[in-house]
Amino acid sequence: MLHADIRPQAAAAAARSIAAAAKTLTDELLVERIAFGDRVAMQALFARHRTPVYRWLIRFVNDAPLAEDLLSEVFLDVWRQAGRFEGRSTVSTWLMSIARYKALAARRRRTDAELDEHIEATVADTSDDPEAVLEKKARNEILRQALTRLSPEHRQVIDLVYYHEKSVEEAAQILKVPAATVKTRMFYARKKLAVLVSGA
Repeated sequence: MLHADIRPQAAAAAARSIAAAAKTLTDELLVERIAFGDRVAMQALFARHRTPVYRWLIRFVNDAPLAEDLLSEVFLDVWRQAGRFEGRSTVSTWLMSIARYKALAARRRRTDAELDEHIEATVADTSDDPEAVLEKKARNEILRQALTRLSPEHRQVIDLVYYHEKSVEEAAQILKVPAATVKTRMFYARKKLAVLVSGA
């Protein structure tokens, strides 16, 4: 009977430890602890960043099972390479860079499928009436369709800057292009989106 109680208690203690680490430690400290083999820090970093990294991957590869596999690969790389993190960017930018590299490699392997990016469906505001909800859905669908007609370079910039709220400098680091290139791509992407949306 005593042994039956040990596992649930250990699991509860581990969950409390992960929650405490996730709340109190910065990303940089978590990565530093991961470099020394701290599994709790790894679990806390994963819990903190899995959703945004997964959303970035799913938009990039448009394949949920593949995005889940790539997410695992990203965090496996973090576990293996945490000691190489130099702090020249934020941890989230570093994670997105790893995710981008993994997605590009997967895309090169997937020559048979056309990649079509989409935007996460927005949650309707509960205060909206049915007509407003339908109007928002229609507007979002027009925007989603317009985004799919942009070049991959323009879609990536729009996704990083507007949906992942990355700065121009962070987007440049993730995409491995100069900041001026990111600004130029944003300019032309917005211009093209305006034409596509107004024509819809």
